[in-house]
Amino acid sequence: MTRRTPHLHLGALTLLALALLMIWDALGGDLPLARLAGTPMGFPWRENPFLVHVMHEGARNLSWLLVVGLFAAIRWPVGVLRRLGTGARVQLALTVLASVLAVSLIKHASDTSCPWDLKEFGGVARYVSHWAWGQDDGGPGGCFPAGHASAAFAYLGGYFVLRRVAPRGAVVWLCVALAAGLVLGVAQQMRGAHYMSHTLWTAWVCWTVGFLIELVATRRRTSPPIERTAPLHASP
Repeated sequence: MTRRTPHLHLGALTLLALALLMIWDALGGDLPLARLAGTPMGFPWRENPFLVHVMHEGARNLSWLLVVGLFAAIRWPVGVLRRLGTGARVQLALTVLASVLAVSLIKHASDTSCPWDLKEFGGVARYVSHWAWGQDDGGPGGCFPAGHASAAFAYLGGYFVLRRVAPRGAVVWLCVALAAGLVLGVAQQMRGAHYMSHTLWTAWVCWTVGFLIELVATRRRTSPPIERTAPLHASP
């Protein structure tokens, strides 16, 4: 198996996930799911103490603590991180941070409002697909993709780094990040803060960021060193 084969497989998987997301959007699955938690008077779970203080604020704070820990581990690695070289530990920390920033930048440019902003749920906005670029829905916007779910999905890129030294550990890391992100996404869905597609797109964006960084890192690792030749001097 060549070095390129694993990346081709992962690239195919990434494109397959993109196709499935497009199908989800085409089928219009967001509103029916939002209606399961929402009412004409709003979302009863919006101010639920557990969802707000634990699943939202607590999870976000924990995620940032883990980010700080990953950057500290570049110098002082612990656990399985000791098996990674310094460059790999840098890649891991930067991948998490880059994933969060990518989701935040897309949210900043988005005109899509949250479910709790819809007239159907007591707000002022009308439903407009997040693919309808430049189409204002009458609400505040800035709700696509799901920023909160990135608190867990941002760690998906760790799979690419860990699989070099601990394949089984990498799979566990991947599954935990996926499960945690979905749980956070469902919690926000119950509060009316996001549609399910927002959560799924966040997972895809974070995975893709990690994959692209891995491609760049692999290219740097496999590039042959530049040979330096001694300058030619004219004979005296």
